[in-house]
Amino acid sequence: MASRLAASLTSARERRGLSREALAHRSGLSWAAITQIESGRRQEVRASTLIALANALGVSVDYLLGGATTTASGLLNHRVLTYGSDDEYVAPLVAYMEEGIARDDCVLAVTTQSHASMLQDALGVNADHVEFRDATAWYRSLPGAANGYRSYVKERYEGGAAWTRIVGEPVWTEYTDAELAEWFRYEALINLSFASSPATVVCTYDTRTTPQGALDDAFRTHPQVGAVDVAASATYREPEDLLLTLT
Repeated sequence: MASRLAASLTSARERRGLSREALAHRSGLSWAAITQIESGRRQEVRASTLIALANALGVSVDYLLGGATTTASGLLNHRVLTYGSDDEYVAPLVAYMEEGIARDDCVLAVTTQSHASMLQDALGVNADHVEFRDATAWYRSLPGAANGYRSYVKERYEGGAAWTRIVGEPVWTEYTDAELAEWFRYEALINLSFASSPATVVCTYDTRTTPQGALDDAFRTHPQVGAVDVAASATYREPEDLLLTLT
């Protein structure tokens, strides 16, 4: 338990951008106690300490301990990244992936083969730490895609990964109203069905080829904008409200 707790605590703290001193202040614990837990030197941790840490970080005790249930509101980070050139695609995603690699996150890229090649070239030796999957096969059906992501995150978490980072991109055969509505229902539902998942998902949209209405819906279905330099989406709508308008 100690090694899993140490990894989960460190991962959650760093994702919140907190120093050990800041977490100590938030949780009411001492800096020394947090240091001992993160280093694995403290083998026995009281329930009250776990609860204080979980509350301060916005995660569940199950997440910190590596339990089968990780429910905690707002655990998922769901982001949209728009780009208008190859450089605008590659640079932020490489930074996002390399940040995850440095933190020992699992990293999955579901992209077209051309984008995979660009990312692999830019990552260099770090590409060995990223799993690449073909987007056309992955998104053959949207329920299948969602189940694939859910299984991937669950398996990696149960295998010891404190966090998973995902890059995904839409693969449309045509821009029909029905196809776009189905896609953005899927994007909205991700916010519900993955809310308790220990994962960050960055969905990429090419401004050169994506219709403006679809780009608008992308910002409405993603709470966050950007890959590494992240901001809140000004037009995000809660999925319960948005789903009623997608026809």
